Amino acid sequence: MSGFLGSKRETIGWLLEKDNPSVRYLTLSEILARPRKNADVLEAKAGIMATGVIPSILAKQHPEGCWLNRQNFYIKTKYRGTVWQVILLAELFADGSDKRIRSACEFLLEHSQNKETGGFSYRSSKAGDGDKDAIIPCLTGNLTWSLIRFGYGEDPRIHKAVDWITRYQRFDDGEDTPPSGWPYRLEKCWGRHTCLLGMVKALMALSEIPPEKRSAAARSTIRKAADFILRHHLFMRSHNLNVIANPDWISLGFPLFWMTDILELIWLLVKNGIRDRRMDNAVELAFSKQDRDGRWPLEKTFNGRMLANIEEKDRPSKWITWRAWQALQVYEETV
Repeated sequence: MSGFLGSKRETIGWLLEKDNPSVRYLTLSEILARPRKNADVLEAKAGIMATGVIPSILAKQHPEGCWLNRQNFYIKTKYRGTVWQVILLAELFADGSDKRIRSACEFLLEHSQNKETGGFSYRSSKAGDGDKDAIIPCLTGNLTWSLIRFGYGEDPRIHKAVDWITRYQRFDDGEDTPPSGWPYRLEKCWGRHTCLLGMVKALMALSEIPPEKRSAAARSTIRKAADFILRHHLFMRSHNLNVIANPDWISLGFPLFWMTDILELIWLLVKNGIRDRRMDNAVELAFSKQDRDGRWPLEKTFNGRMLANIEEKDRPSKWITWRAWQALQVYEETV
């Protein structure tokens, strides 16, 4: 199996450059394992909210916590509306204690979360909260993950969202007739073959819960999700392992929003302590994408559709390279 190319020292030095404060902070704190109170770590963390993309996004926020307009926070304002800014800010490791971030989180808890069930909806109901009939799994997973990352893990509203995931998430693989009735209305989400994207975002949300705080239901759902991913060897068709299930999954991107890629899948498995030979082809493929300097390119992007562009397509990407180190270094350590 191939490994990291180029000079690791030079690659880490590149990730530590100050033009991307988020990656600099993550490299210091996670790859180099510097203490939280280390001066460089504190400086990099402060820079996340002061320079780069995050201040540009927050400058466009309305005082009530939303972006563009309060009614269309998901569909008509894709990828410029409130849902997408909260997910992106979480991806960028914005400070969840910042009052502007809290305001955005509270806006979505008020207008997107269905108060009865805990799931997140792509539109509001007549009562003003999330419409029960428009709850979808990828959105519920993404916003639950984002809000946990922003410090809402102990909030009863997030406990309810986690319960929605563990109660309703499916892992159908085209072998049985899927259930009918609420919330299993949309064929593309809940058909005979459960949408892998929605399932991955559910796994991402549950994986953000500290292991010691996971309920038995959360642990069980994580196991089922991991088995579902491994059954597909991460990116193949489970019933024909010679065929790639979706070519988009082997294209590396940041941010991913509702999409996924092999690096995200590898990371979610190793984060949960899983090392399985069915991961090997995906790991080998991920390693093959680095250049001679040990850097990974940005292969897919939402640039031009977001409020702020993130890096440049087909160029070496600090975000993708950091994610590769995050996932593949842990994987190599467990071989």
